[in-house]
Amino acid sequence: MASRKEGPGGAGGAFGAAKGKGKAAAAGDAAVKQVVLKIIKHYQEEGQGNEVVQGVLLGLVVDDRLEITNCFPFPQHTEDDADFDEVQYQMEMMRSLRHVNIDHLHVGWYQSTYYGSFVTRALLDSQFSYQHAIEESVVLIYDPIKTAQGSLSLKAYRLTPKLMEVCKEKDFSPEALKKANIAYENMFEEVPIVIKNSYLINVMLWELEKKSAVADRHELLSLASSNHLGKSLQLLMDRVDEMSQDIVKYNTYLRNVSKQQQQKHQYQQRRQQENIQRQSRGEPPLPEEDINKLFKPPQPPPRMESLLIAGQINTYCQNIKEFNAQNLGKLFMAQALQDYNN
Repeated sequence: MASRKEGPGGAGGAFGAAKGKGKAAAAGDAAVKQVVLKIIKHYQEEGQGNEVVQGVLLGLVVDDRLEITNCFPFPQHTEDDADFDEVQYQMEMMRSLRHVNIDHLHVGWYQSTYYGSFVTRALLDSQFSYQHAIEESVVLIYDPIKTAQGSLSLKAYRLTPKLMEVCKEKDFSPEALKKANIAYENMFEEVPIVIKNSYLINVMLWELEKKSAVADRHELLSLASSNHLGKSLQLLMDRVDEMSQDIVKYNTYLRNVSKQQQQKHQYQQRRQQENIQRQSRGEPPLPEEDINKLFKPPQPPPRMESLLIAGQINTYCQNIKEFNAQNLGKLFMAQALQDYNN
């Protein structure tokens, strides 16, 4: 694969994502489009509240890196747009980019998230489709709420090889997940990201920092964030309730299995006693029967939803932990500034 090479004075930023787990990621010197700004702009134009926006990531593979150099959004369409072909739209966009000599290879997708609520079945199915067709593909998760608090929140994820195998088999029963040794901790693997800016962008950022007033920077120490914490806790409690309901369903399944085992045992004992009586009368024993046909085992509830809920709970807990640590740091900084001013 080849990329369009330019001098270091380009106007964009690139992502470097390591293909191998644990490898360091580093972006090349190719000048590329402003991927981060495009994702942020897409959300600001079409994302309202908890509405999720999505798009396609384009780029190329260089050594052990996945370089994301361009992107374009999925258009918003309603149920009335029945004739809209999303696949055809993507193909036309990539064909147009190829004609103007811009990196057009499909390397993944991105989506925004609402308070970190991205560990869902829809994301799992979409990433499996991408990763099954394009081995190097990743999904970028952009959190506009965290970003609005002063730090860019952008993370890249892939499905682990164990989960890929289970998704290929489409067997999400408790036995299959236990056999594959899959828990919520090893469903997704986070890929390290390096954002590469051109030299001109770095110079501009330094100039803006010099011109910014000290008072404006002090606004970042504001602790007016109770709404954010309250919303995160509310979402966490909702997921805990869902987990509780799922546990009740699974316990009901276990009780039904135990009850059926008792019924099968009683049925076998009755047949054994009857065969003994028939043998004493000189009669032939009862014909053999497939007991599994008489007692069909209850269908186990799929456990994938439980794993996704557990993963989402873990994400909320991590967000709240980071939020509290950030506020604690602000408190220390504000106290240090107050002591310095005094």
